[in-house]
Amino acid sequence: MAFSELEMRRCERDLARFIERRRPPPHIRQQLDLGYRLEGQSVELFEIRPHWDGRSGKLETPVAKATFVRAQNVWRIYWMRQDLRWHAYEPNPDVRSLEKFLAIVDRDEYCCLFG
Repeated sequence: MAFSELEMRRCERDLARFIERRRPPPHIRQQLDLGYRLEGQSVELFEIRPHWDGRSGKLETPVAKATFVRAQNVWRIYWMRQDLRWHAYEPNPDVRSLEKFLAIVDRDEYCCLFG
């Protein structure tokens, strides 16, 4: 089941605050920026960069993902590994709120999200 309208607004508010805090300065944003998307019960954070070979358009590189499991009332945290698949983020595979997920992403203690 997708997020309710109220849940969607809360998620967008929290994500917008996080992105605004983490975004690079305006003069760099043509070369590197941050974004997010909400799909179903998941939130995905990604970096936005120009194509490396000069083609038009932008590339989105996944940073982190959280999926809300309503039955357990937890957010499962994932990170994209070298094999281009989402893997559970250890040692914090799940948290109780989106804010806690964003705090873990912000700290990036193991340097596997933002590198």
